Amino acid sequence: MKINLCPSMMCADYRNLEEEIKRLENAGADIFHLDIMDGKYVPNFGMGLQDIKCICSQTNIKTEAHLMIENPQRYISLFAECGVDILYIHPESEYHPITTLQKISELGLEAGIVINPGTSIESILELLNVVKRVLVMGVNPGQAGQMYLPYAEKKIDKLLKLKEEYGFSIGMDGACNIERIKRLSKKGVQNFVLGTAALFYGDMNYKEHFNMIYSALGED
Repeated sequence: MKINLCPSMMCADYRNLEEEIKRLENAGADIFHLDIMDGKYVPNFGMGLQDIKCICSQTNIKTEAHLMIENPQRYISLFAECGVDILYIHPESEYHPITTLQKISELGLEAGIVINPGTSIESILELLNVVKRVLVMGVNPGQAGQMYLPYAEKKIDKLLKLKEEYGFSIGMDGACNIERIKRLSKKGVQNFVLGTAALFYGDMNYKEHFNMIYSALGED
């Protein structure tokens, strides 16, 4: 199973974004993770459309937008126009999330849902019929550097039993350190969002940090 390492671009150095994009690509990034926050669904503000357009236009790898916003259906077309490949929504942010997910697919993008620490798997079962990806939050959404919530892994265990039936991939977002990436990838988790716990820390030597992850996974 191919593991995808997805740098959270909210943590990148914006003094020279184009250079950051190339450094991360050369280091081994698989997908750029773009956090969008409106200050309402979560108490923080994230990346703007100009940031999204810049990253999508400068990179050769896939991009995924994590929409931590209210009523995301109103903005799906805007993100599609920016060049995003994958769109994640929070089911709680919309009255009819399945309609939004269908619209994402109709625009030719991959549709995904994000499961908060307080959201049960049982409450989103029907949505699994129309998504390609499920992202489990190991922290509460909206802020980098939070303490990991270990009970999130119980959700992953439940999803692993469902993924073959529904045909989705599983990802983890929040406090993804090397030990957790190694353990969860062995279980069958495929996508990992990298923030301050495994990539954006210290000397910001992305190549070295990626190599440390690959070494722990037993890859060259």
